[in-house]
Amino acid sequence: MTDTDRSVDAESGDPADSGPLSDDPDPGDVDPDDVSEFGDLSIPQRAFVAAAQNPSRGLLVVGLFAFALAFYAAFWLSFPRAAGLLSAVALIVAAVAALVYRLLDRVSG
Repeated sequence: MTDTDRSVDAESGDPADSGPLSDDPDPGDVDPDDVSEFGDLSIPQRAFVAAAQNPSRGLLVVGLFAFALAFYAAFWLSFPRAAGLLSAVALIVAAVAALVYRLLDRVSG
């Protein structure tokens, strides 16, 4: 039933049907067993939840990320050899960290 289908009682001016506008279940009636734990979410899902809970912090993180990208580009333009060396070191460290993560995941699981 939509609110345009509702009739108004002529004497009191109150709607004849005072029920809810939609037939959807109450959002408060969620089964706690059906709710995902925060630890079960992926990294992008966690970022979305954090940004949805505090939009100003989400905007701050996006702004800092944009500043970091601009700084990285300026670093490459100013000191290409140093930026290349540091980028190669960062890639090696990231690869080793990913390898250790996979090994620990297999050992623990």
